[in-house]
Amino acid sequence: MASQIAKVLLSLDAEAVGSLKEGVNFKKSPEDGKCYIIFKSSNDLKACKNQCKHQGGLFVKDVEDLDAMTVKCTKHNWKLNVSTMKYVNPPDSFLQDELEVEVLDDGGVQLVELSPVDPWMADPREPLELQEGEVKVTYLTHACMELQLGERRFMFDPWLKGPAFARGWWLLHEPPADAMDRLCGADLIYISHMHSDHLRQALPMLLNIHTKNYCYEANVDVFPDSWKAEFIKNERKKLLNYKATLVKSLQPRIYCPFAGYFVEAHPSDRYIKDTNIKNSAEDLNALINKLAPAIKTWTPQPGAVLDLGLALRDPTSSEAIINPPASAKLYKDSWEFDLYVNELNSAIKSDIFKHQSWIQFYYTWAGFQNYNLVVRVIETDDEFKCITDGYDYLVDFLDLSFPTKRPDREHAYLEIKNRIGVMRYVVLHGCLWDDLYIGFQNRVSRDPDVYHHKFWKHFQAELPLCKPDWEQFRKQVSTIDESTIPLRDTGMGNNCALS
Repeated sequence: MASQIAKVLLSLDAEAVGSLKEGVNFKKSPEDGKCYIIFKSSNDLKACKNQCKHQGGLFVKDVEDLDAMTVKCTKHNWKLNVSTMKYVNPPDSFLQDELEVEVLDDGGVQLVELSPVDPWMADPREPLELQEGEVKVTYLTHACMELQLGERRFMFDPWLKGPAFARGWWLLHEPPADAMDRLCGADLIYISHMHSDHLRQALPMLLNIHTKNYCYEANVDVFPDSWKAEFIKNERKKLLNYKATLVKSLQPRIYCPFAGYFVEAHPSDRYIKDTNIKNSAEDLNALINKLAPAIKTWTPQPGAVLDLGLALRDPTSSEAIINPPASAKLYKDSWEFDLYVNELNSAIKSDIFKHQSWIQFYYTWAGFQNYNLVVRVIETDDEFKCITDGYDYLVDFLDLSFPTKRPDREHAYLEIKNRIGVMRYVVLHGCLWDDLYIGFQNRVSRDPDVYHHKFWKHFQAELPLCKPDWEQFRKQVSTIDESTIPLRDTGMGNNCALS
């Protein structure tokens, strides 16, 4: 079993401990300037690093918290209840990693980090030096790489063709011409996580795997363009510095940024493409080279091959990386939009949507309720303008009812505008709602401004594996009283702005 290392991060003498107030305390280490959070209760001390588990932002005092138990992240307003070390916004999500609080004989305390936390889980062995040609990595596109171990070939995260997240993401790089042949001939296909930009071409081979993607709530209509541009610019800069600092702290021998080579290429998403400007891999690697010159960085091109043995033995070797020939096409300039968008839009005219009772049937199938949230769903055109033949309805998830107006009780409220083709395709095929969110196929407004983790987790990860039984729906639709599914006024044209 591996030995466990205890590292003292912060020491407080008895006087400093006595000065701690009840509730949240921020303390900075005089040695390295890093900040820590200590929560003092009547008979206990809890402590953690001042670092949000989401994207590493710093916490500050939450002025809205009258009980002095929570702190708020400066990056995305996530909130942590330090008394329980649970995140409360989003609710029911993460637990913060705690530090050990060691009480000394003289009344002082030390904040101690144990590494590894569970030493019995580690079983290190002596590393063996890789030989030339023993391990080769070929970059194909986005997150797709081929790992060659001797005669065995493994394919990772095969998104090689078409869009991901409905019609929101399209490949930036042109995969090598033999990419599909490589996939079909692989000894093993590895999928790092269940996002459609990581497994699209694997789906036919893996039969009925249910993709489980993350989501973004894009409340983009609220702020002026100038504010958004400045906000995104600042966030990009902070994220660039955070990633480079993280790589420096981890000290890998070789670093390669990947899984970010996509573009919002469809003309209807031009606004997102122009607004959602991304950091480049070249900029990130340049900053890493500046902060940590000993780390070799690799900005891959489709078809480029890294010989890991050579690269580890001599990072400066020109033979460690073989780039594609100069004549190779690296970037896509066409994406067959109509083929894929027409497939999505074919769901619009499905006969199930002639009966408004599909709403009750669908959300009953989804199975989410007993949660005090009311959601208004509005079907729109590609410009997120309301359409006269689109549905506009409310779902009260407390009792899974469908009211004509918001209930009088106090409740959380979301309004979601969805492009009709994507929304109906998701409903018809029982897809997860990530296709709506990650690809920016909707617009969301919320009141209050709280992320409802249980709701989104259910619709992005916990829907039934089998799609709704629409044949059964068709058989029983004639016996369903359509008036039991009240609709809001759907004839509002372009005036149904999110409230």
